[in-house]
Amino acid sequence: MRGELRIHLGAAPGVGKTFAMLGEAHRRLGRGTDVVVGVAETHGRDRTAALLEGLEVVPRRAVEHHGTRLEEMDLDAVLARRPQVALVDELAHTNAPGSRNAKRWQDVQELLAAGIDVISTVNVQHLESLGDVVATITGARQQETVPDDVVRAAEQIEIVDITPEALRRRLAHGNIYAAERIDAALAHYFRVPNLVALRELALLWIADEVDTALRRYRSEKQVDEIWETRERVVVALTGGRESETVLRRAARIAKRSGGADLMAVHVLRGDGLSGGQVGAADRVRRMAEGVGASFHTVVGESVGDALLDFARGTNATQVVLGTSRRSRLARVFDPGIGARVVQESGPIDVHMVTHRDAGRALRLPRLRTALPASRQALGWAVAVAGPAVATVLGVVLSPWVDLSTDVVLYFLATVLAALAGGLGPALLAALLGGLLLNFFLSLPLYSLVIADPGNVLTVATMLLVGVLVALVVDRAARRAEQAARARAEAALLASFARTVLTRSDPLPRLLDKVRETWALRSVALLERGEDRVWRR
Repeated sequence: MRGELRIHLGAAPGVGKTFAMLGEAHRRLGRGTDVVVGVAETHGRDRTAALLEGLEVVPRRAVEHHGTRLEEMDLDAVLARRPQVALVDELAHTNAPGSRNAKRWQDVQELLAAGIDVISTVNVQHLESLGDVVATITGARQQETVPDDVVRAAEQIEIVDITPEALRRRLAHGNIYAAERIDAALAHYFRVPNLVALRELALLWIADEVDTALRRYRSEKQVDEIWETRERVVVALTGGRESETVLRRAARIAKRSGGADLMAVHVLRGDGLSGGQVGAADRVRRMAEGVGASFHTVVGESVGDALLDFARGTNATQVVLGTSRRSRLARVFDPGIGARVVQESGPIDVHMVTHRDAGRALRLPRLRTALPASRQALGWAVAVAGPAVATVLGVVLSPWVDLSTDVVLYFLATVLAALAGGLGPALLAALLGGLLLNFFLSLPLYSLVIADPGNVLTVATMLLVGVLVALVVDRAARRAEQAARARAEAALLASFARTVLTRSDPLPRLLDKVRETWALRSVALLERGEDRVWRR
């Protein structure tokens, strides 16, 4: 069985990591645990060295390097001793040349693989991901680092914390460095701003690890309730003109909540009809990155349900969304997404942000259509010719048919115009048909005066039928367009995949295909962690 790793994490040298590690060893020894010291660096500190008394210390091995005698942990001796717990100080230490492993953390991995529990120490400045940040703060780049994943894999991480003022007093009293090094350390690395920044880095890093563990637990136990352990703000963005206003307001809310996490969410309808403009997701992503928010795209049949599901899944405490753009009259029949989110949010606070487009939209059917230009032209022609033909037939057949038959002919003309050209031609056919019916076929003839109130209902019904049929045609056309786009994208991705899988050196050809597909002048692919760039 693999051993467990426990790490004491500190913000700076001298906070007491080794002291805490040796104290833990004495407590375990007192409980009857077999504990040995693989390596413990006391750095000449008397109080730390005193804690070695009573502990079994595995002798170090000597290594000669360019005439210098170096001492390293004897990994083979510790493995042969096979204690229950081994103390291995300074996890990021670089072993002397000629050692079996280049880094001490690799020695620890061997001990863990052998089933030995390990207690170790590391400072936050030695974490690889924070190297650049620490160098900016302190002006000194750390040469010895340990991968973050190694530290994150520890079963227990305990932060050893001390205030900057207390650490400087400990340094001034000679409890960290020798007397000749104290003044230089106080004036440079151990300045109060440096220590405050390093302490914040350590606290934030450990907070992120605790948060990750909490999310893992909630996911495994399927916990849906909101635990307000940390402020998280979810902002819903549609990609419309109000998105920038809503996002800025959400960023201010997150900042005033103590620097809460800000997550921007763009919801796509599950049926593929997002309702947003083309490229809305890309614009929203750029806006989110501009204010330091993480960007997420979720898919759901109901925008409100998808938004709340995401908020609950991320343990969010606040949701921000814009007020409805629809008019008050429209909200009487459908309260809208915002109202549903407020009703179903439970313990999540909901902020409704007003904007200049709020309440201005009438939500009438859009005249924009997904139909091609040729069909639209045909629709306009049918919208003019259809009612005219119905009028001619009505006049010619008037001795044999009544007004109800004429109405059916005009209905047919309206439906044909809707099927051919969508909403615009349907409205024109309905209006034109109503006027022609009233002028040529209903009493009084050759007059626009409506003597029979039923004719008003007839015209209104033709308008409604035309609109409904046109909406069905338009939605079908949109779905067909989106399906065609999806097929094209799938074919494109399949082509790229074939290039990668069938060529021994696929990158040049892949970049050529990308450049050709999107009509780009040049394409560059950068590989993280390597100083390599491919350009075409």
